[in-house]
Amino acid sequence: MSDSPRSRKPQRTGRSENPSRRKSEGSEPEKRGFGTRKSLSDKPKEDSRPTRGKGKPHGKDNPFGKGGGNDRRPGGRPQKPKKRPPLKDLDAPLRLNKFIANSGVCVRRQADLLITAGAVTVNGEVVTALGSKVHATDEVVVEGQRIKPEKKHYLLLNKPKNFLGTAGDKQGRRTVMDLVKNATREVLFPVDKMERMDTGLLLFTNDPEMSERLRAHGTKIRQLFHVTLRQKMRSEHLVAMTEGVETESGYIKASSAEFVDESKSPKEIGVEMHSNRPKALAKMLEHLGYDVERIDRTILGPLTKRDLPRGHWRLLDREELNLLRMTL
Repeated sequence: MSDSPRSRKPQRTGRSENPSRRKSEGSEPEKRGFGTRKSLSDKPKEDSRPTRGKGKPHGKDNPFGKGGGNDRRPGGRPQKPKKRPPLKDLDAPLRLNKFIANSGVCVRRQADLLITAGAVTVNGEVVTALGSKVHATDEVVVEGQRIKPEKKHYLLLNKPKNFLGTAGDKQGRRTVMDLVKNATREVLFPVDKMERMDTGLLLFTNDPEMSERLRAHGTKIRQLFHVTLRQKMRSEHLVAMTEGVETESGYIKASSAEFVDESKSPKEIGVEMHSNRPKALAKMLEHLGYDVERIDRTILGPLTKRDLPRGHWRLLDREELNLLRMTL
């Protein structure tokens, strides 16, 4: 390698070693790095903010309460639930591009191109303005063909045992989809999951907005379960369920829990919960040391299984649907 200046590795010269830098006689070399400015104190200031985790203050000195700021245990600081916008009215008008996309013709961006090109008519009139809205009863024609958006359905099934509560199974076992496959022309999917041996109410829909709201974190929907255990339930554990149990899956609490008939069957209990976590009840009982034989969901929000035999389904009427939407 050549010894030319270009081939040599440049050497960095610190400010304290720079010969061109003037030094005051008797002064110590200046240290560089964070916290060496004269405006910063050599002694770190005590952090007055409350800490979490190890060493966090308790009692009156802890502004977050007993369990910390994000703790959901009793005694923790309550968190204000976020106010969510109400679900859109089923009869509310839709933007034209969404109307076209819901019919399966194309995506919204391509629908905008069709609208601006004059290929879309509404009730016989050409519409080229983006953002135009239409009703479900309007006659919309795209390139000479009338279109209709996919109709929304809401179906309630009284699930029997020995059916998987999922949309499909790789092993070819029976699922709840086999019970509702001929209910509508549109494909409906369950909004939550149920174990194979669990029974009771299961909601199906092809409304993505409804499904997303039901599954969203923080959604509290009233559910009533009839639980059959393999061991006798202890009375103190019923009290513990209503006070809340800290499990590996998180903090779980029941609104109420009591025996169905303690004198006849101490293994059967009724539990009311306000949650959308499908396995929360089973997790809580397993944490308390019980083996669950069966869980039967008898109430889901405003919906009940009255006049709905096991293994049968029915479509929700407008009144039931409105009540369900109001709970979300």
